Amino acid sequence: MKSAEVFRTFLKLGVTSFGGPVAHLGYFRDELVARRKWVTEQQYGQLVALCQFLPGPASSQVGFALGLIRGGYVGALAAWVAFTLPSALLLVLFAIGAVSLDGPIGQGLMVGLKAVAVAVVAHAVWGMAKNLTPDLKRVLIGVVAIALALFVPGNFGQLAAIAVGIIAGLIWCRDLLTQDAEALSLRVSKRVGIGAMIVFVVLLAGLPFLAAFTANGWVGVTDAFYRAGALVFGGGHVVLPLLQGEPVIAEAVTQEQFLAGYGAAQAVPGPLFTFAAYLGFEMAAGSTAWLLAAVALVAVFVPVMLLLVAALPFWNAVRNNKLIRAAMAGANASVVGILTAALITPVITSGITGIAPLVIALSCFLLLIFAKLPAWAVVLIGAIAGLLVGMTEFGVAWT
Repeated sequence: MKSAEVFRTFLKLGVTSFGGPVAHLGYFRDELVARRKWVTEQQYGQLVALCQFLPGPASSQVGFALGLIRGGYVGALAAWVAFTLPSALLLVLFAIGAVSLDGPIGQGLMVGLKAVAVAVVAHAVWGMAKNLTPDLKRVLIGVVAIALALFVPGNFGQLAAIAVGIIAGLIWCRDLLTQDAEALSLRVSKRVGIGAMIVFVVLLAGLPFLAAFTANGWVGVTDAFYRAGALVFGGGHVVLPLLQGEPVIAEAVTQEQFLAGYGAAQAVPGPLFTFAAYLGFEMAAGSTAWLLAAVALVAVFVPVMLLLVAALPFWNAVRNNKLIRAAMAGANASVVGILTAALITPVITSGITGIAPLVIALSCFLLLIFAKLPAWAVVLIGAIAGLLVGMTEFGVAWT
């Protein structure tokens, strides 16, 4: 069954996709576009550009959409569960104290995994650039996007880069496109899309009233995490101040607990939104903590997936409009620029901190380019190399 294939594939990605949302897009591209060919490079570019516009974590939304394309609604659910569960479980174990990221072994492991993320993102940028910026005009759009993403503070730079790419595409790219935009093989009707939007609005508007009327703690938690997920523009990191500002969370989780969980979330694979599971677990005690962690995790993801389902069927309806195609060509070029900017910082700046991680990153990049190893194998090699670095550099005895 395709849904089983989707689950296995995304579980592997969920365990190995270190490095944050940009790195996730690189892992997806390597595994699902280049190797498995679930979608073409152009279709993948469409998905990434579309998800950049929607609230929520773009990498999780792209993964959900890829699961939907491959295996329908069951495949979409399988992709989300498999990609999300490993990091959520690791963060809950961190909250219990069963997982520690300190010490020479942990530090060395992180050196290797961050270096691998550099190689994977660089490989993805290289492959996407060849397909999405094939001419001088789109190269220039990508260069402008790099500058905006690097020098405009916060996530506004990424949104500005996409907006500039759309405008430039409308001006420059209308005569460059000789082929129609490829349709996304979706099983979502417009009726379902409209229904998803209605459910999104009803929950966003209705949960606060229900929480106030019933004074039920479970409804209050669901409302807090749902609202935080619904209002996140610009990536997973933006959800942190929204979660921190929710009274029901602030009253139950100390500042020290919040910051400790945030630090752990940076080190685990998978989406940053799984930080919600950590917070939910910290807000309760005993067996209730596990249930509240699950509620928080689902609540923070539901709104962004509803918005994606609402948008996808209408995208296929307009994709071959000449202006839409030109705008998307510019937006795709901007996506390449945004990924390049993210490769520069924070991926390289945080991942290449010395000669050893530089050697690991270059070696892993060459393995991806020439040996064509799958990303999971390169992650394993990088992790082992990082462990060896940790044993020597951070003081673990060999005997």
